[in-house]
Amino acid sequence: MSASMTNNPVAHYRVVHQTRYMYQSMVTLSQQYLHMSPRSFSYQDVLSHDVQIGPEPAEYSDSADYFGNSTRYITITASHQELLVHAEFTVAVRARQTVDAISATLPWETVRDELRQFQAGDALEPLHFLYASPHVICSKDLAQYALISFTPGRPHLDAALDLTKRIYDDFEFDGEATDISTPLEQVLTDRRGVCQDFAQLMIGCLRSLGLPARYVSGYLLTHPPAGQPRLIGADASHAWVSVFCPELGWVDFDPTNGCLVQHEHITLGWGRDFSDVTPMRGIVLGGGKHGLQVSVTVSFSE
Repeated sequence: MSASMTNNPVAHYRVVHQTRYMYQSMVTLSQQYLHMSPRSFSYQDVLSHDVQIGPEPAEYSDSADYFGNSTRYITITASHQELLVHAEFTVAVRARQTVDAISATLPWETVRDELRQFQAGDALEPLHFLYASPHVICSKDLAQYALISFTPGRPHLDAALDLTKRIYDDFEFDGEATDISTPLEQVLTDRRGVCQDFAQLMIGCLRSLGLPARYVSGYLLTHPPAGQPRLIGADASHAWVSVFCPELGWVDFDPTNGCLVQHEHITLGWGRDFSDVTPMRGIVLGGGKHGLQVSVTVSFSE
């Protein structure tokens, strides 16, 4: 969907994402690959963006990955026992599709069958998100779970929203139950996990039916309990799912919160699964054991 078809910005946000590594011994070389820069697209404009790194890198380069996400590659040659990456940006976010709009989409079987007919020269981007990837499998168990929502002839995105709500109802958020290596089969069996797990589970369900879905990394504006102030640094990164629809383009769903994504989700980037948009990964020479502190603050911006 083009930007000209979208509404005017409805909200401006400021995001501060700070990552601090503390090493037991001296690090003599650090090379890191960062996905900490938001992207502009139909529903979001990046107004400002800055990444500060300490120690200062000897070399860095900015680029875009295969999926069009902004990346930064850094090399630090100064010896250090602490690495700090401070990303700060502001964005304008527009309203997205309504529930009424998604209820009138094509039957899901029609979408599946149309995608099977795609030929060279067609818009092939959805096919990149149709198959298994490093953290997402396709299986009969996932398909069976999805088919409870994807009944015969049901509108594609209406079924996707129902699947979103079922994952929210059936699974318990538990930050101790999984890590990034936990397989989807275990998540499906144990019915516990975090937003990354639930996003990848939903993606696996959709791909197991032959429907494209991509992983979206970003942030969510959270609301403190009534009468309590917002706590600086108490927010967290978030993840959700984008589903391809021939009529509407990519439409986003949040299974962790059981909702259609609207204007409180801030997009960082997207890929096949978490491995494509890891905020920070790399190698270090030395360091020994390390500690990690991550602080995220999402707030309204003037």
